[in-house]
Amino acid sequence: MGMFQRSTPEMVAWPAAYLTRRGFLSLAGLGVATWAASGLRSDAIAAPRGGVKPLLPPRGDLRMVAISDLNSSYGSTSYLPEVLRAVELIPSWKPDLVLCGGDMVAGQKQGLSRVHLSAMWASFHRQLLAPLRRSGLPVAITMGNHDASSARSAGNYIFEFDRQEAERYWRGQQHALGLKFVDASRFPFAYSVRQQDLFLLVWDASSAVLEAEQVAWAERQLRSPEAQTARLRLVLGHLPLLAVGQGRDRPGEVLQQSEALRQLLERTGAHAYISGHHHAFFPGRVGQLDLLNLGALGSGPRRRLQDSTAPVQTLTVIDAFWPQGDGAGRTTYTSYNMTSLETITSQQLPAQIRPSQGPPLRRIG
Repeated sequence: MGMFQRSTPEMVAWPAAYLTRRGFLSLAGLGVATWAASGLRSDAIAAPRGGVKPLLPPRGDLRMVAISDLNSSYGSTSYLPEVLRAVELIPSWKPDLVLCGGDMVAGQKQGLSRVHLSAMWASFHRQLLAPLRRSGLPVAITMGNHDASSARSAGNYIFEFDRQEAERYWRGQQHALGLKFVDASRFPFAYSVRQQDLFLLVWDASSAVLEAEQVAWAERQLRSPEAQTARLRLVLGHLPLLAVGQGRDRPGEVLQQSEALRQLLERTGAHAYISGHHHAFFPGRVGQLDLLNLGALGSGPRRRLQDSTAPVQTLTVIDAFWPQGDGAGRTTYTSYNMTSLETITSQQLPAQIRPSQGPPLRRIG
């Protein structure tokens, strides 16, 4: 297995960067762009105005596309043009894997019937999942609070119907996702896969509490031979470890016992934790762990903490290049403004984000 070298300011080569073994996704600002939320037309899904097509980045040994928070208003069965355009564009990047950070439908509202919940998943399938799978793209997802919240009251799930309908839908899709499962006994809420040289752990971070049994399971998975022989180990969940989005810097909007969870991921050799929920893109690092916070592709993008920049919808293309010989691995991230396709460099992001609880997140890059 190749080794990764810790980056230093002198080592950064634009737009690529040298990375540590544990920080493989570290310079998420390299080649990063955001997708503007305004000026979109529902009849211009495949390409931006003027016929401009996105310039594809150099392809890595492993390519992923990461999206999150796709839904619209409560109970909606429709998706914004930005989301539909992404579904049209993603196949052109020919990713080895599509990652979704949750909130694929618009549940978590009392009174939504099983029929309505089923209709939302049917719409998601028709408009989003089916087109990606017809293109032959493997898709890995994690449950968001609007999909299947794990919040409990008096020992029972508050949104039991949401969880039942989500499980029913995803159990039907399990063998059609193009994933090579290591442990699918808890699918779709928690599972692990080995895709080429990537080990991916998905846990149920659809509420702020990760049960002790699930944490123990996650540690066993990350210590398994399938994980330890992989070049890259990622963990995917909906709620982040630390707050990055305005209006979400409070208990219940981040995972409890975040420092203990971060230390678990570090000691088991995880490279990055990828999350959604805060609707604010920020590639950060705490200690030896990269925290890649995905922005919203659907409705409601948010400003980052301590940042007055206008919120925008985002999509991230990740190209990972394996180490060659004694060299270091590197990765590039490329995102697109939906109309101009202009990139945003890491210097256009805050140097750090300081949540009210926990350590600051240092910008990567």
